[in-house]
Amino acid sequence: MDLCVTIRGVSFLLQTGIGILGNTIVQLAYANIVYTERKLLPVDMILCHLALANLMILMIRCVPQTMTVFGLTNLLDDPGCKMVIYGYRVGRALSICITCMLSVFQAVTIAPPGPCLSRLKSSLPAVVLPTFAGLWFLNMVIYFPALLFSTAPRNSTIPVFTLNLGFCLMDFRNNMLYILQGVIVSGRDFSVVALMLVSSGYILLLLHRHSHQVRGVRRSHPAETRAAKTVVTLVVLYVFFFGIDNVIWIYMLTQAKVSPVVADMRVFCSSCYAFLSPYFIISSNKKVKARIVCVAEQDQPASMDTQESK
Repeated sequence: MDLCVTIRGVSFLLQTGIGILGNTIVQLAYANIVYTERKLLPVDMILCHLALANLMILMIRCVPQTMTVFGLTNLLDDPGCKMVIYGYRVGRALSICITCMLSVFQAVTIAPPGPCLSRLKSSLPAVVLPTFAGLWFLNMVIYFPALLFSTAPRNSTIPVFTLNLGFCLMDFRNNMLYILQGVIVSGRDFSVVALMLVSSGYILLLLHRHSHQVRGVRRSHPAETRAAKTVVTLVVLYVFFFGIDNVIWIYMLTQAKVSPVVADMRVFCSSCYAFLSPYFIISSNKKVKARIVCVAEQDQPASMDTQESK
């Protein structure tokens, strides 16, 4: 097997396996919290949903990508390609939207109290679930065209203005649709990222101001400060990989035919956030970390008792 193919395959395999494991652990930790405490705080609900969106990305998109890199062909037929591409695009859109939602929610939470903000803060927990439902509906509608353009690979020359994903093709049929689709998706993404950066910048400004006050956020609200720093770091992480992803995407829009290697690079970079974010959530969220440690400590005596009985 070619060395380049081996490196690509192993990279996707590690990213997919470790990423699925991390997001699954986050999901199970929050499931344990719901089981024992019967509720989740709004921020925890958002983080749990973010892990679900990232799990969708890794399972729907990266698993077939890994299999394709290792040489497996004819994985999906036309309906299968349509569902995989559609599911991936919805999952990716949910990931960026929920990260933005997390940033805006945290900015409002730590904002100085005021007449309008007090009412807004009190209503935030009630709008979390409706916001999730709205984001699902909106992104499922926006990415409906993916069902029209996705096809299984053919045993013939790949036409121009087609994205070759290895296991599936996205045939946009002409240059106008090719560019229009890229502009719509990139425009939506850049708008959400801009809102994300504004809210994160506001969080940093508040933390800076309050750090110099006697009754600042750090002393009076250490949990909120820690949560705010977690949110800002997640935003920075997303924006970094988003930038790399879109540089490659803009390059792809300028090419009539795109190499599968370039498409693989874009998929890998765009999936790095889904791969890394759960481990940052685990390391920075004391509640999630405590659940994992608790489960591990419960399993350890059980395994020791089994060994002693033998």
